[in-house]
Amino acid sequence: MIDEIQVENLALIRRAALLPARGLTVLTGETGAGKTALLSALRLLMGARADKEAVRDGEDALEVSGRLFGMAVPEVEVAVPDGEAGGAGGGSVASPVPGPDAEIVVSRRVTADGRSRASVDGRMVSVGELARLVAPTIDLCGQHEHQRLMKPSAHVCMLDAWAGEDVAAARATYEQVFAQATAAAAELARVRDAGAASSAKLNEARFVLQRIDAVDPREGEYDELSADLARVEHAEALAVAANAAHEALAGEDGSLDALNSAISVLDGASCYDAKLGEYADALRETGYVLEDIAREARDYRDGVEFDPETLAWQQERMAALQGLLRTYGPRIEDVLAARAKAADLVSLVDDAAERERAAQAALDAAESELATAAQTLDAVRTKAAPRFSSAVTVQMGRLEMGGAELVCDLAPLDRAAWTKSGPSTVEFLFRPGAGMQARPLARIASGGEVSRVMLAIKVVLGGTDEVDTLVFDEVDAGVGGSTAVALADVLVDLARTHQVIVVTHLAQVAVRGEAHYAVRKAEGEGGMPETDLRRLADDERPPEIARMLSGDATETSLAHAREMLEQVQGL
Repeated sequence: MIDEIQVENLALIRRAALLPARGLTVLTGETGAGKTALLSALRLLMGARADKEAVRDGEDALEVSGRLFGMAVPEVEVAVPDGEAGGAGGGSVASPVPGPDAEIVVSRRVTADGRSRASVDGRMVSVGELARLVAPTIDLCGQHEHQRLMKPSAHVCMLDAWAGEDVAAARATYEQVFAQATAAAAELARVRDAGAASSAKLNEARFVLQRIDAVDPREGEYDELSADLARVEHAEALAVAANAAHEALAGEDGSLDALNSAISVLDGASCYDAKLGEYADALRETGYVLEDIAREARDYRDGVEFDPETLAWQQERMAALQGLLRTYGPRIEDVLAARAKAADLVSLVDDAAERERAAQAALDAAESELATAAQTLDAVRTKAAPRFSSAVTVQMGRLEMGGAELVCDLAPLDRAAWTKSGPSTVEFLFRPGAGMQARPLARIASGGEVSRVMLAIKVVLGGTDEVDTLVFDEVDAGVGGSTAVALADVLVDLARTHQVIVVTHLAQVAVRGEAHYAVRKAEGEGGMPETDLRRLADDERPPEIARMLSGDATETSLAHAREMLEQVQGL
């Protein structure tokens, strides 16, 4: 739900703020005053493609900010460059978590040279992420909008949402079994592909398996062998080094002899100066360390063994492992993975008949369950569809749409065309009048008709609709008289379950708004025209309603306007 939108330097708008009501908000004003620019600002927040031509003449950039609440909020956003066309490129934010009372601030900046940036709570995000976060909560309903109503793929969701628990349970079962059948089909295809492997691939797999098994490597062996070889190959040098160290420390005239002589001299003189005794004690401690090292060096020397046969075996083993690493490496883990892959292929081919029988049986069982689940899902949808169509058609009748009706059409698909959504397509068709052919909504030419059909559907969906905010433009196109009153009543009904923003030319609709904004064109600095958006106080509404009624605020139209507002207040 939108709490506030701020716009700067967009088309004729220098600076404007819109704080819509939770229920019905109306925007009125003469044609060309800038109402369309406000809708463009909302599109930018929903992730629409930016157009540098929208930047106000003489300005460096436009900026749109919005505060929204009662929606999912991303746990973590990653600073990434904005991808322009729908957010292609750039990083992504983490999956959103539910936040029914959460508030977020989103913004979009477009420079005069066409560069675009988007952010959520001050953190840069891609336009694609902005679209995924904001767009699902808002429906823009107008002649040129690609809203959900124009997408048949969304119709099944609307029908299911309205039908409630009966469809929800059947759909959940169908989706689960559909996933199982898909996995079973993939496994059968894998088994068959392996069974049909060419003789060249099979021979190669057998060769890989034979070659690796001949060496029989184990994980971690190469590192252990490398360390052992370094010691064995240099055994003589290691023994000589250890012996030299021992002799230098403990041999005749070695370091320990010299150290002991120094200690004796210092001890003898310590009776004259205690400081020399401290030196002697320190050297004595050092002597203990040197004696330990000399002893360990001797033991190391005596423990060094040189076995030509062991060395030859280890060298051969190392050569064999290195051969495998060069072919299947670079790590022993890669060699073992290559063996597992080859063994699997050989096993699949050797046991192909039995494996295929098992995989086919699993697929047949899954398909049988899926057929039952599909039949159940189609049955509950088929039962719900005419009731949904009838409910929407009643609302369309309230809007005096000339006997038009909505038809919810279910068409079964071939098994190969089944999707996660179901075994049949669900599409809303529009019949302009009795006896006329029902056609897909996408082919309806009139933007006003599309908006009114959407309005009727939204009223029927009520609180089950996932969209929080509905914005209607041209919903009153070609409407007048009693139809205008009916349209206003339906909008008020819809505003009980949604936040509704309506751009309207009808006084009958304008008087029902909880918040009323007037859009006017004014002369700005330097004579440049600019849009003035202002929320009207109660005493400012009669002149605007009067203008909508007669084009001017005459005494007669003012009296009529006040009467209309008083009637609404009395409802």
